[in-house]
Amino acid sequence: MPKTGKDRFFLVQADILPESILKAVRAKEMLLKGEASTVNEAVARVNLSRSAYYKYRDRVFPLQAGIIGRDITINLTLEHRTGVLSGVLATIAAAGGNIITINQEMPSHGQARVGINLELAEITGDVEKLISDIKKIDGVKTVSLEKGIRRQGQGGGGI
Repeated sequence: MPKTGKDRFFLVQADILPESILKAVRAKEMLLKGEASTVNEAVARVNLSRSAYYKYRDRVFPLQAGIIGRDITINLTLEHRTGVLSGVLATIAAAGGNIITINQEMPSHGQARVGINLELAEITGDVEKLISDIKKIDGVKTVSLEKGIRRQGQGGGGI
C-alpha cells in the first residue's frame, strides 16, 4: 500500500517551491543560527506572516537539516605528501563534521584516493562551503560528494 500524508517525503529543487515555504525555511535558519532572536523578528525580516511560518515550520527543512544520522561521503584524490590528509581532516573538524570512516587506497604515481564518510548532525555552515574549503587545500586534486542517510543504529563512532 502506498504511503500517504505524513509518511511521504520529497526532495525538490528550491526554485519550484512557493515563496512562503522558502521564507519559512529562511526564518527557521535565522532562528537556529542566532541571526534573529524571536519568531517575530525572523518573520519580519523575511516578510512572512507568523501564521504562514507556523503552518510550515515543522514540515519543511533545508536538505542539510532535520534528519538525524545524515552522512555524506567525500571522495578525494590527494597528493601523496605529508600534511595533505591532515589538512582535510582539520577542515572537516573545524566545521563540526564527525568522521565515521576513512578509506585510503595505496598511493600510486604520487597520488592517493581517499573516501571520508562523515556525519553532518553537528556541522556548522553548509556542506557546499565545506567542500569549497577542502578544494582550496594545497595538495587536494579532486573532490566529489555522495550524499546518503545512515539509519539510526548504523555506523560507528567518530574521531
